[in-house]
Amino acid sequence: MKFDNVLSEINGFGTFQFRIMLLLIFGRMCLPFNFLLNNFIAVVPSHHCNIDSLDDGSVFRNLSVADRLIVSIPLEQDGSPNPCEMFAEPQYHLLLNFSSTNALPTVSCKNGWIFDNSTFKSTIASEWDLVCDKKKINRAIATVFFIGVMIGAVISGYLSDRFGRKRAILLCYITTTIFGFASAFSYNFMLFAAMRFFTGVGLSGISIISYVICLEWVDIKHRTAAGILMSLDWSIFTAVIPLLAYFLTDWRHLTAAVTAPQLVALICWRFLPESARWLISNGNCNLAHSYLRKCAQVNKRQEFMAEISPQVLSKVILVEDESKKYSYADLLRTPNMRKLAVLTGIVWFAVASTYYGISLNVSGFGVNIYLTQFIFGIIEIPAKAIVYFSVDKIGRRLVQAGMVLLTGLCLCCSMFIPRGDFQTAVGALGKMFSEAAFTTLYLYSTELYPTVLRQNGLGYCSFLGRLGVSICPLILLLEDSWAHLPNMVFFLVALAGGVSASFLRETKNTRLPETIDDVEFFTSEELLLIYNKNKNEK
Repeated sequence: MKFDNVLSEINGFGTFQFRIMLLLIFGRMCLPFNFLLNNFIAVVPSHHCNIDSLDDGSVFRNLSVADRLIVSIPLEQDGSPNPCEMFAEPQYHLLLNFSSTNALPTVSCKNGWIFDNSTFKSTIASEWDLVCDKKKINRAIATVFFIGVMIGAVISGYLSDRFGRKRAILLCYITTTIFGFASAFSYNFMLFAAMRFFTGVGLSGISIISYVICLEWVDIKHRTAAGILMSLDWSIFTAVIPLLAYFLTDWRHLTAAVTAPQLVALICWRFLPESARWLISNGNCNLAHSYLRKCAQVNKRQEFMAEISPQVLSKVILVEDESKKYSYADLLRTPNMRKLAVLTGIVWFAVASTYYGISLNVSGFGVNIYLTQFIFGIIEIPAKAIVYFSVDKIGRRLVQAGMVLLTGLCLCCSMFIPRGDFQTAVGALGKMFSEAAFTTLYLYSTELYPTVLRQNGLGYCSFLGRLGVSICPLILLLEDSWAHLPNMVFFLVALAGGVSASFLRETKNTRLPETIDDVEFFTSEELLLIYNKNKNEK
């Protein structure tokens, strides 16, 4: 008997499993809120130089606001005020002659900027003047955050496999809560950047540990459904954040609001079970037995667990060495694990960078950012349906490779489409395929890595994924050289990811590998035969 057979007997997709999903939802709610927060708190409102220094105390003071701008600010080609330059002195003749202002002497803004507060009351760009020469610093805040997410993936992966899923996710909850609220009260940019970095560290652990806890409590038959249900919260709250941002136009209020659900998550943590699969793999069969009995009781399958003792559980997962503590180095020690690590790393990098290449560029797909972000959230729901009906029909590998390649195709096509509603539609389609790729990837990666290294494997994958995400804002800056260059880069990355995914082994209807030997010595077909044999014998 294997652990998956035990789960099937006590209903591996019952009330107990749905309760776990509900307990995790408040912590997971903060993931899209924070990952997409930069789209709203780092917006650069319309602005122009503060022209108070040109006030000569006579004529200038008597002019209307519109006339002051005419004599003080040169115009762009589209007729809007130049956001970064002003005339060295008032050009009063422009009130009578609207000739070209290109030849007139200009200087950089001397006394800061005046921002349009009609849409956003306050953003980090308007509070700390992150415009013009400091525009790249404003973009870099997203990179700092995702570097934190990247490092957090490695730390949380190790802690989760070493000390357990439940303890590790508690640490992540606490970290996110403390530094999330500290971000909202930061009094300068450097402090804010540091707080966002550590917020990212905590959120990364919540992302991967919560998914693993859920999947390790679900039987083979329902893994796809559970994985998609778990990821639905991302899509729903991706559509909710533009509503929050619409009503909370001060960046401090919005930052605090997206952190607040963590307080409820901390309360829910007390009722969250540890992964029985992890407990057995680490030799703690008594506690695993206690949790399994509770699962059977909640799912009304008590009679089966009456026949199962902790000693029996010790044999459902064959551990190579109970005293061995696994690390990231074990991902590279054996041939098939090395191959798995390289291929999944490339796929995670490609999927994450293309997904956020679209998500962090809502202003680049037309319409206003609130509506675009809402569309990008809603369009992810049909993506879940595509994954649900396809991964069990045609397999994880083909769906994974296909969705990454379709994402790249949409990014490529958008380069040849004029800016407008149609380009927004193509961008939304690309967002749908990229979300389908991400949904499949979490499920697929969880099934590929063995229990003893699952969290380390996902931590490593998430590290490379977040590396791709942290580079995204910098890639988007390439549009200053050529408007379509970022999309071209993302298309090539997606192509590499799709090709790499096609070399991974299929995991459809196979039991989860428990040990490194399962990965090294058993093919997908053999794992399926082992599962069916144990099921028939039972």
